[in-house]
Amino acid sequence: MEDPFSAIGALADPVRRRLYDVVVGHLDAVGREQAAREAGVPIHTARFHLDKLVEEGLLDVDHRRLSGRSGPGAGRPAKVYRRSDVEVAVSLPGRGYDLVGQVFAAAVERSLEGVPLPETLAEEARAAGRRDGTAYDGRADELERSAAVLSGRGYEPARDGDGLVLRNCPFDALARDHTALVCGVNRDYVDGVLDGLGCRHTVARLDPAPGRCCVRVEESGPPQSA
Repeated sequence: MEDPFSAIGALADPVRRRLYDVVVGHLDAVGREQAAREAGVPIHTARFHLDKLVEEGLLDVDHRRLSGRSGPGAGRPAKVYRRSDVEVAVSLPGRGYDLVGQVFAAAVERSLEGVPLPETLAEEARAAGRRDGTAYDGRADELERSAAVLSGRGYEPARDGDGLVLRNCPFDALARDHTALVCGVNRDYVDGVLDGLGCRHTVARLDPAPGRCCVRVEESGPPQSA
């Protein structure tokens, strides 16, 4: 989904939200007439709002004969709607609990095979960062490329002298209760991002301060362009 804010905003309309709830409340796909009846709205209103929910990626649409008959006289296939497989999550400030959850799950899995948990946690965090860094294809200096990737994960990077300060921790709730553990994951993830980007003159180090991420990215030598 390109714009989760737009998708969430689509449900702010009370009629559209009722129609969405009708559709997701059924195991099978729902036709327009049934959705309109259960939501208590005219069929033309249901048609408009259901198609808008499809446009936003919240519903999938298919076609089938609702009469239960086939062959001549069975009527044309009608549109039916079901919830899509798209997941939509919006948080302000940005949070990334899915990322840290994947890192923790992969680390625990490997630890069950006998590898020490602290070692697997660091490796999985770096691997996740490396994947994100490798996927970036922009051309800029190392700090700018690092900022672009970290911004996509909700870190809210900002230039600060010869480095980047990360104004937001995407794992804030966990960091409050498990500070040392989560700060280590943050540093290892950012390390992985820098590695994936091929940065040779930029490092991540712990630099905790209230109200922001505990990691700072800074130049370790002459700045280089990609």
